[in-house]
Amino acid sequence: MSDAGARILVIDEDPVFRGLLTTLLQRDGFAVEAVPGSQEAVSRLERGDPDLVVLDLDLPEMAGLDLLNRIRSSSQVPIMIVSARSAETERVLALDMGADDYVVKPFLPREFGARVRSLLRRTRPSPVPTTYTFGPLEIRVATREALVSGRPAALTPKEFDVLAYFAGRPRQVVSRKELLEQVWKSSEEWQDLATVTEHVRRLRHKIEPDPANPRWLRAVRNVGYCFEPG
Repeated sequence: MSDAGARILVIDEDPVFRGLLTTLLQRDGFAVEAVPGSQEAVSRLERGDPDLVVLDLDLPEMAGLDLLNRIRSSSQVPIMIVSARSAETERVLALDMGADDYVVKPFLPREFGARVRSLLRRTRPSPVPTTYTFGPLEIRVATREALVSGRPAALTPKEFDVLAYFAGRPRQVVSRKELLEQVWKSSEEWQDLATVTEHVRRLRHKIEPDPANPRWLRAVRNVGYCFEPG
């Protein structure tokens, strides 16, 4: 999804700074709604979440941190703090309470814009491809099929899950522990790294032209594996 047109709620008591933030965000193509205080913000949020909240900490009626806590109690909307408070304790507290980023006033307009776009990219879901194609290897996510040179590979459900996880992270080193956590959803007390090793071994025999010299599922010594797209 493109960032263009993302809906951003600005909450800042200072009319001059509120106007500046609105201008900067609108110039970058965002749809902006700006309010001066906590009550207006709560009323706006009751109508549904925007794509991003830009929140100052010095607000009338309700302190900014209290508003942050209230928002976080019912919503996972991305929140960027923009505040003149520069103390490390303030920044750490806000981030620990659920803020996603903290920008200190005054700031460089271009940096602010870049951080807004970065936060939106990190927090908005990325579209998942319905099909991955790596040379003769084709992975069809919707139908949970894997084909090698047009022929189906007889994968078990968990083998397919492992392969699809790798395919979504080409050239990234993935540890066995990460696979257990993300694919098996296994808690630490029940994790067995040998489970991953065996599944990868079986996968290689089903998709690799030469399992002893794998083309796609490459081992990374003492760490895990890396999927090479070709």
